[in-house]
Amino acid sequence: MTPGPRIVDAHHHVWDLSVRDQDWITGEALAPLRRDFTLADLEPQARAAGVSATVLVQTVTVAEETPEFLALAESSELVAGVVGWSDLTAPDIADTLAALRELPGGDRLVGLRHQVQGEPDPEWLLRPDVLRGLAAAADAGLVYDLVVLPHQLPAATRAAAALPGLVFVLDHAGKPPVATGRTEPWADDLRALAALPNTVCKLSGLVTEADRRTWSTDDLRPYAETVIDAFGPGRLMFGSDWPVCRLAATYTEVLDTARALIQHLGEEERAAVLATTAERVYGLR
Repeated sequence: MTPGPRIVDAHHHVWDLSVRDQDWITGEALAPLRRDFTLADLEPQARAAGVSATVLVQTVTVAEETPEFLALAESSELVAGVVGWSDLTAPDIADTLAALRELPGGDRLVGLRHQVQGEPDPEWLLRPDVLRGLAAAADAGLVYDLVVLPHQLPAATRAAAALPGLVFVLDHAGKPPVATGRTEPWADDLRALAALPNTVCKLSGLVTEADRRTWSTDDLRPYAETVIDAFGPGRLMFGSDWPVCRLAATYTEVLDTARALIQHLGEEERAAVLATTAERVYGLR
C-alpha cells in the first residue's frame, strides 16, 4: 500500500482543567469545551486521519504552560513543535527564551503567541515594549503566531513591516466574519498583510467563524480562496484548531474540508498547504 501525502496539523491545543483553568471557556456556546482534552484524546484521531506531526499551540497567558507543553512534546512522537507563551514586554524576555530552550523538550519550541485578540488596544502589537519582545523572539530563531481579530490586522501589518526578520504566522486567517457572508474590510486588510514576504497564514478556524450548526464548505470557500490568492500555497498551512473545532466539526471533517478547499491546486501546492509550509516555517524535524 502506497502511503498518502504527508499531513502536518500546524495548530491544535490540549488542556487539563485539574492543572489549570481555561478562563476563556465561558458561556453556553463554549460549554462543550469545558472538559479535559489531552494528547491521548487527539492521537488516535490524528493517526487515523494520516497526520504525522503536529504543532501544539498555547491556550492561556500563563508562563508555566510553555514548559509543560515542551515536556509533553518531548514525550510525544506526534508533537513536533510548540508555540508557547512568554511575556513579550518583560525586560528579560531574551533570557527567558534562552532558559526555555534549555528545558526538557526545549528544542521543540518553534514560536510564541499572545492573545492579542483580547487586548483592548487595537495597536497593542505596536507598543515599543511589545516590538522589543518580538525582536527578541526573532533573535532566538522563533516565529510569532498572530491571533487577532479583523480590526487588528492593520496593526499586525505594521508590526510585520517593522520587523522584517521575524516571520509572522496569522492564525485562523485573521478570523473573518464567515457567519455574516461579508468579506470586507477583512479581505483588503488580509491582502495588505500578505503583501509582506515575512508573513504566513493558517487555513484553520474557519468552521467556528461560520454558523456552527449549518455551515457548508461553500460557506468557507470565498474566505479560503481569498487566503490562497493572497498568500499562495507556499505561505499557507493547514491547522485543525482541535479541540475548538469540535464546536462545529469533527477532526476528520475539518481535514476533509481543507482538502476540498484546496483540491483545485496542483499536487505540490496541496502538499505545501498540508505539510511542507509548516515544516519549513516552524523548522519541524
